[in-house]
Amino acid sequence: MSTGSRSLPGRGTVSRRGLLRVGGGVVAATALPSLLTACGGGGSGGKVRIVGVADEQKPITQLLAAYRKSHPDFKASTSFAPTDDVQTVVRTQLAGGNAPDIHVLYPGSGSAMSMVELAKAGLLADLSDMAWTKTIPKSFDAAYRRDGKTYLYSAGSSIIGAIYNKKVFADAGVKPPTTWSELLDVCATLKAKGIIPIALGAQTPWVTQLITYALVPNAVYAKDPTFDDEMAAGRATFADSGWADAMGKYLDLQKRGFFNDHPDGTTYEQQTSMVATGKAAMAVQVSSVLSVFRAAAKNPDDLSMFPFPGGDDPAQLWIPAGIVVGLGVSARAKNATKARQFIEFLGTQENLNAWTTAVSAIPLQRDSTTKLDPALSEFLPIIDADRAVPFMDQRWPNAEVQPAHFAAVQDLLAGKTDVKGALTQMDKAYGKKS
Repeated sequence: MSTGSRSLPGRGTVSRRGLLRVGGGVVAATALPSLLTACGGGGSGGKVRIVGVADEQKPITQLLAAYRKSHPDFKASTSFAPTDDVQTVVRTQLAGGNAPDIHVLYPGSGSAMSMVELAKAGLLADLSDMAWTKTIPKSFDAAYRRDGKTYLYSAGSSIIGAIYNKKVFADAGVKPPTTWSELLDVCATLKAKGIIPIALGAQTPWVTQLITYALVPNAVYAKDPTFDDEMAAGRATFADSGWADAMGKYLDLQKRGFFNDHPDGTTYEQQTSMVATGKAAMAVQVSSVLSVFRAAAKNPDDLSMFPFPGGDDPAQLWIPAGIVVGLGVSARAKNATKARQFIEFLGTQENLNAWTTAVSAIPLQRDSTTKLDPALSEFLPIIDADRAVPFMDQRWPNAEVQPAHFAAVQDLLAGKTDVKGALTQMDKAYGKKS
């Protein structure tokens, strides 16, 4: 992808979706009780209240400091918490009239705190008059807009792949695989050397979806880019599609012993630690948390990423890439003008670059000032070739399918269901009315 005005990820496949739902599983800098306390303060004194998920802490903190240099009188309180907490607590506050001025907002649809769900409920302020919204490609409408109005601020795209410990790979004499067969061979070699090939923190619900998401682009959309339309029209199902192949491969990794023991009892934080310390070689994760893995490592440069191969033709590898979790302004914000001014500030190219740099993502637009994390370099040719598929849940019709996916994977790994049963759970949830 060249610099300049071209959008990210690819031009064709991204029209499906632009959603990232996973970032908030990072350890919260502010625990939930503090979140509740901070959010209970209203807009007193003109202080703008901002509530985000934990992986937004770094960019929000950095950009607030930058904003205050030109707006020294600007006052804000910030709270950060895991996704599961904001999905319930903040959603309740929004409906109850005790909303933060600025809050975490997920692109597209599919969760209680997604752009579509909150916009339908009249809980979001329209941001369409802001200059940066004019640069959003029409192909990203499903992520940012509803009924022609822009409600989401998001800085750009994040990628799902394998975060890996380069030192562990080198010591084991293996290289990042480019095919599914090579991946199995690499995992077998690592396992034989007493290293956990793939750390999986499936006790944390959002982590369960990532391996599926990494495999589905090759299993489904490479063969049928119109799969979402077929699902919406009732002509396709999860159970009778390439999703079965993806889930089968997921289960195969477990049966081969390539995960840590008891992944259903392992948290995201433990997954991070295993890879950062070299106990495990890799973890399938989203690029927005790469900085968290690096922060947990003795040598941050040991952590990088490679595309997780779902097929056996490196030249035809498809990957998932989606819009990173962002921010919205409450329709009931007590400090609406100040909140909107800060969001406008975040939309400049300089600040899009700064936000995406903080979370190892790719800016919505790029120019000569944009510098990408070197760990993303292997992903860019795939994006340029239009083989980047937006995250799966963008066009799911309700907020029921995603938790059904989480539960289905957990049941599959626990031996409580098989692939058919897991996908049938998802099909049932898909059929529910929003």
